[in-house]
Amino acid sequence: MDVQNLTVGPITGHTSHNLVRIFGRAELSIYDGRPRKAHGVIQYRKMGKSTFSTPLYFKMNPNFDLTGVVVLTELEENTVYEYQVGWFYSEVDSSEINVDKVLNWKHIDIYQMRTASSDISQARTIVFGSCRYVLRLFGGLWWDDRSDRTFKSILEHTQDSKQVDQLIMCGDQIYADDLNVICADDSLDEYNKRYRKVFTSKYLRRLMSCTPTYMTLDDHEIEDNWPESANAKDWVTKFPAAIHSYATYQASHSPLFDLNGSRITGAPTHLWYTYSDGCCDVFVCDTRTERDLTDGAQEMLGPMQMTALKTWLCDGSERVKMIVSSVPPYESQSSDKWHGFIHQRDEIFECIRINEIQKVVFLSGDVHACMASQLELSESVNVTSVVSSALFWPYPHPNRRSFKLRGTIDTLTSSIYKVKKSSEVFPTDAFTKLRVSPSGLRVEFYARKGKKLGSKSYKY
Repeated sequence: MDVQNLTVGPITGHTSHNLVRIFGRAELSIYDGRPRKAHGVIQYRKMGKSTFSTPLYFKMNPNFDLTGVVVLTELEENTVYEYQVGWFYSEVDSSEINVDKVLNWKHIDIYQMRTASSDISQARTIVFGSCRYVLRLFGGLWWDDRSDRTFKSILEHTQDSKQVDQLIMCGDQIYADDLNVICADDSLDEYNKRYRKVFTSKYLRRLMSCTPTYMTLDDHEIEDNWPESANAKDWVTKFPAAIHSYATYQASHSPLFDLNGSRITGAPTHLWYTYSDGCCDVFVCDTRTERDLTDGAQEMLGPMQMTALKTWLCDGSERVKMIVSSVPPYESQSSDKWHGFIHQRDEIFECIRINEIQKVVFLSGDVHACMASQLELSESVNVTSVVSSALFWPYPHPNRRSFKLRGTIDTLTSSIYKVKKSSEVFPTDAFTKLRVSPSGLRVEFYARKGKKLGSKSYKY
């Protein structure tokens, strides 16, 4: 039996020191009024070995746009593996497939990926960014693919014995609301179609196949500035469709879903999550779907997420604490960012200051410019903030003077929070490369076509 190429993927998702989650999609085929059963299959081997493992089979779920996630377990730490992954039709359940079935892999590429490290002294290289605009015009007959050039530039940082340990995508991976009004998506099929197009661009697809990829959403996965303009109908139609599609294409390969052997199981009750790799602990926030804009409330994070974040900050792991937030913590004065939720921002900063938590780094996007700075919370406690956006935005970028990169920021406490050690602002299409070590952070900004824009180094 011939193994077929994935129609979306593979995406190398959450990767720990001994396991990896890999996402893919089959092709929908209707027979006798129902979707044909499609099954994913994967085989893998340690780099340098000649023989692949026995194939693992996993379900391609028609309830999730014929996608599936397989989990490779009992892997060796910080080790390169090769794998082949694809799919085929069969009317039996995945658990009933004959594992001795002869499969023809000749049409399937061999991909590589590396497991993570549990060594808290191990430095990590991370590439991150946000806001990749792909405009759909003429009813979807034409798509603007210039944004894929950014991922070609990122790929160049993974070649010639170079290593990128993580790719973090901070939000607006899709723009479901083209120009806010033109052809805006509001149904599950439309959102899924958007992801299928965006995630199959040539260079992004290649990058995600070999690099552990972590994602969170911002507003354009739903609509601009969600939920500011949401009405009652949007909450029961648009929002469920957008989040179902987000769970399918972005959250499914994250640590959110529980594991049952080589398969994910259950349904998440929230969209924030954590993971660790080398010297980094990472808390990926959901700064969009838990928002309460009620007068007097104004919460960006729900109570459970806020408690989890503060508990994570105070757990004494000795790693660098990296908080991924789709919106910047203090650089923008917009009410849609953390500036509009000052009491919750104070709660996080005071937790860090009072408990003297060192080595805290914020990673964010959204504002279509790149910059870095530190915020002094006390004489002995700083947090570092790096903003990276946009991966591609074909319209005017903001003015450098739009951002708060000197002086003190607003607070409702008696504390004084002072911005210092600011980089230049780069209001252009770009991505950011981080070299994270236990002692400091090296930040490098690169333009869409690969030119280095600038760099900045920080001690925690």
